[in-house]
Amino acid sequence: MTAWTRRQFVCGTLGCVSSCYMLGCRSPGPMFASDLRNLRTMARIRGAFFYPPAEVVLAGQCEDSWAREKWFTWPGNQFEPEQQRAKFIATVGARARDLGVELTWHPVPLHTTAAMDAWLAEVQKDPPDALLLVNFWNSFSPKVLALAERWAGPVLIYHPVGSNHQVQWVQRFRALPRADYVHSIEHWDAVEAGLRAVYTGAFMRRAHLLRVAGRISETQVTREPLWGTRITTISAEQFNQRFDRTQPTSDQLAFVERLRSRAQWVGNLEPTALRDAMRARLTVAALMKDYEADAITIECLFLKHRKPCLSFALHNAQLTPCGCENDLNATLTLMLGETAFRRAGFQHNPEFDTERNHYFGAHCTCALQLEGPSGPKRPYAFRPFFHQLPRTLAVDVEWPRGERVTLLKYHSGQARLDVRVGECLGSPKAPPTGGCATRVLVRWDHVRDVTSMYPGPHPVLFLGDFGRTAISLARLYGLALHGPEDASAPLSPEPKST
Repeated sequence: MTAWTRRQFVCGTLGCVSSCYMLGCRSPGPMFASDLRNLRTMARIRGAFFYPPAEVVLAGQCEDSWAREKWFTWPGNQFEPEQQRAKFIATVGARARDLGVELTWHPVPLHTTAAMDAWLAEVQKDPPDALLLVNFWNSFSPKVLALAERWAGPVLIYHPVGSNHQVQWVQRFRALPRADYVHSIEHWDAVEAGLRAVYTGAFMRRAHLLRVAGRISETQVTREPLWGTRITTISAEQFNQRFDRTQPTSDQLAFVERLRSRAQWVGNLEPTALRDAMRARLTVAALMKDYEADAITIECLFLKHRKPCLSFALHNAQLTPCGCENDLNATLTLMLGETAFRRAGFQHNPEFDTERNHYFGAHCTCALQLEGPSGPKRPYAFRPFFHQLPRTLAVDVEWPRGERVTLLKYHSGQARLDVRVGECLGSPKAPPTGGCATRVLVRWDHVRDVTSMYPGPHPVLFLGDFGRTAISLARLYGLALHGPEDASAPLSPEPKST
């Protein structure tokens, strides 16, 4: 597979092709903002291996304390480093390409301090988004640590089991700021988690978020303090005016009618609800095109017939982050999770079944496809928005019972990331529950009192166990990790790359 650009990742042509394939229809025209987005540069990582050639060791010329004895320190003289290096390059390289990461290796292993210094100096002339350091030689740990400490950005470190002796260097690598240290036996998923995190950090630095606010007279441009994401805030009046002059074509109306026909049931909607939902969808895409935005959030609660619930559901399914209620933290979380996990995020409000210790999340916008643009659609219904007339369209999506799920919440200005993993218990009916159109029930791992892990309003839920990737994000970008009692504890295997 060729490396993906950001545009291809957030679906480009794939988005329309996959959605229309699943609907059994031809594309009704450009309605996804991601179809119209400028290309974004993929993440770049520079990598190097660290170990001496056997002949250097046998000549007593290795730069370590064992040189006099011509000693092969751990991993020993039967580790076959060249074969292990080739396997690592092939395996990790394939995953990097699938993720849109440009991974470039130094052509030969480094084994002298002078060579390491020269490589770092060369890398710093055109700094990549991260370094990947692979240490195959126990006594080189001080050199690798010193190199990592001199690098100002994120660094991935892989240290296979048996190439380290005693515990001190493991502890020091794990304590290194802005580093994701993997010390394991061919744990390719853990290495991939770091690649995903680096790609996400690179995207966030280059991304543009559009906010539509109800009470603003002039357009404002700011930067998110940690990531540097550009944020443009415009008045809701711009959205309203664009919506009011937008009229869908017959093909576009047929598109949303086909969605309605595939719903399990349809509630008592306003006669104009489907047309207005399509008008909102076209308006969202048009504004994102005008501002060359990668994500959007709208102060949407009181837009009446203009509410973009269906638009946001369809865009998030195609991994174009759309956040409700002009919530900055929620939208940044959608951007982080949809980029890192490649799954649609469900922004929701938390509630709790305190007798069963279950977590309940509900909101009006949920993607029909929870596993990415090419994944299957979940069963869904069209029903009215829960809180206000007119009876605009909201989407009621059924979550799969027994699947693993991940909760994420980023707190801008605090450099904090909440993360939890658990088991989905399905979607309870409304009634007897209330809340909003889509509802999901979860049992979290290692939580004695479910109310104690309240992350604030509008966290984001993802189908799949992505706890390890969330931990990589926190480690590489200096985020305080809230949620797991022990962030270094083993986590469940993550799903393979899609």
